[in-house]
Amino acid sequence: MAAAEKALLAANWKMNPTDGGAALELVNAILPAASSNVDQVEVALFPPFPWLLGVAEVLGESGVKLGAQDCFWEMSGAYTGEVSPKMLEGWCQWVLVGHSERRAYLGETDAMVAKKVAAALSCETLSVIMCVGELDEHYVSGTGSEVVTTQVKAGLSSCSADDSARLVIAYEPVWAIGTGKSADPEHAYKTMRLIRRVVGETIGAGAARQVRVLYGGSVNAGNVQSYVELPLCDGCLIGGASLKADEFSEIVRVTGAVYGHR
Repeated sequence: MAAAEKALLAANWKMNPTDGGAALELVNAILPAASSNVDQVEVALFPPFPWLLGVAEVLGESGVKLGAQDCFWEMSGAYTGEVSPKMLEGWCQWVLVGHSERRAYLGETDAMVAKKVAAALSCETLSVIMCVGELDEHYVSGTGSEVVTTQVKAGLSSCSADDSARLVIAYEPVWAIGTGKSADPEHAYKTMRLIRRVVGETIGAGAARQVRVLYGGSVNAGNVQSYVELPLCDGCLIGGASLKADEFSEIVRVTGAVYGHR
């Protein structure tokens, strides 16, 4: 079974939209669906850093959570351009760490991701979504499981079972991100099962049951049901589709219906 009674839908806006007014319009457009499914679905929005404060004000007491797309591994210091977990604590509830785009474009290593996970979890009001996933070359060669195993073990290297309630792992096959190709549900299921096993081996069987595991990679209103119905899937990390209010609202409604019948 899934680890959580509620599904988690995390909307990663990436470097979009470029206009703050458009960001607030998007929030207002998805709030009705998010609010009406609050008993079945936890929605978390991850806008770009410049829009965080404005989005937080719109969300208010709606129950929709706010997250940052990244953080640094130190709380303060001479780190130009970085944002620390301590700066996010108290008004963000989530932080996203280790997304494949940061690994690919900015050279983030497994060791760097592990330090960010540990730093964010040291702030008691922050929860973390740690992203893992294989490249197309690994998928084709059949070595994807080894890559994911290494990433999970490394990312959790400074974690303990006590962190499991605030830790989410998102499986995002890199070959499916922004490509329109989504992983076959059977492949997603096998990989999420692997992730839980590795979590158990790394920080304990109890943690493996409590840590939430998401699927991400070209999730849309047409395929989300096939993922959230999977026994070991606790929700989805959504990119492009979360920038379309109507489609994201439908994703929330479909997910709410699945969890409402569990």
